[in-house]
Amino acid sequence: MGFFAPSRPGRTYLAGAPLLVAHRGGSRIAPENTMAAFGMALETWGADMLEMDVRLTRDGEVVVIHDASVDRTTDGSGPVSDLTLAELQALDAGFRFVDPNGVASFRGKGVVIPRFEDVLTAYPDTRMNVEAKEPGVAEALVDIILRHDAQERVLVAAEYERSRRSVRHYPGPWGASRHHVLLFWLLYRLPRGGGYTPGADILQVPERHNGLRIVSPRLVRAAHQRNLPVQVWTVDDPEDMRRLLSWGVDGIQSDRPDLLARVMVDELGRPRPPGLRGATEQ
Repeated sequence: MGFFAPSRPGRTYLAGAPLLVAHRGGSRIAPENTMAAFGMALETWGADMLEMDVRLTRDGEVVVIHDASVDRTTDGSGPVSDLTLAELQALDAGFRFVDPNGVASFRGKGVVIPRFEDVLTAYPDTRMNVEAKEPGVAEALVDIILRHDAQERVLVAAEYERSRRSVRHYPGPWGASRHHVLLFWLLYRLPRGGGYTPGADILQVPERHNGLRIVSPRLVRAAHQRNLPVQVWTVDDPEDMRRLLSWGVDGIQSDRPDLLARVMVDELGRPRPPGLRGATEQ
């Protein structure tokens, strides 16, 4: 736990808000957590940051995949932890993807589950938000980040603290876990927020959870009083994007970076990314 500190320093990692964050690389327009998605988010839609998830293979490789199994996103089956890197990369990671037009547009195109290290080196100037999905992957993840001297541009996130407890020494940016978010949400309405400031560099939260409103203008103001940025996930509706931007959120994580890019151009005067240059306004 931390305590209220108006002078709490920020991170250059979070500069330039509000940020366009491609959730899983933009999983509604390209196969999630793949180089195809990451490349499209950055090169076509001008994403500021990539969000991704990592797990460990049977032979100890850190790979970028959300689920504990490969069943939902590939033509294979079985737990990630039971497969070697070679076995994982023999699968078609674009097999089950269907684009907004209902087309299986990446099937059979050679899309594979990438190693995290390959993503890190392919985009050496890109900020990344990386969630450790299991305790076993955290140390290997941080070892890769530190070996590449990338700690200033890679945030280590986890839904549960147990998934990254072994890497509390990590010197780079640190995302709030569910525990941090819950305490902040329960206490921020009290005088001085109940004296609580999460021991993290950013709140990454859903707008609503189980029917309860999490994000509000008041919550954003309370977080900003602690120099704590707020990013909201996963927002794919343009009207929701506009409302959240008007509330002063510091970033939006979206599976539709194409839609978010247009909203940020219209609402904030952001430069048009390549995907919108010459596009007719609708």
